[in-house]
Amino acid sequence: MIARLWRGVAADAASADAYQRHVTTSVLPELRRIAGHRGAKVLRRTEGNGTEFLVLTFWDSMDAIRRFAGADPERAVVEPEARAVLSDYDDFVRHYEVQE
Repeated sequence: MIARLWRGVAADAASADAYQRHVTTSVLPELRRIAGHRGAKVLRRTEGNGTEFLVLTFWDSMDAIRRFAGADPERAVVEPEARAVLSDYDDFVRHYEVQE
């Protein structure tokens, strides 16, 4: 199994809540429909005035990830709705082999 890790930051609480809603109502349901997707976790940490998110998704293989991310699986998929509420985000992702 492969874990895919991405990071984004919201500048204020309202933007953080908007991003959380977007992930919960739009992104996660879409991921569940992709063959080879094995779940996701959204980590949220408020520090000062900003809120950092780490989004961790789990996949059977890099081929499954490509079904979501396209031909360049190292490039982050950041939808316009997320871009509108995040003050900073990575345009890349990191992949890790899950050790059990």
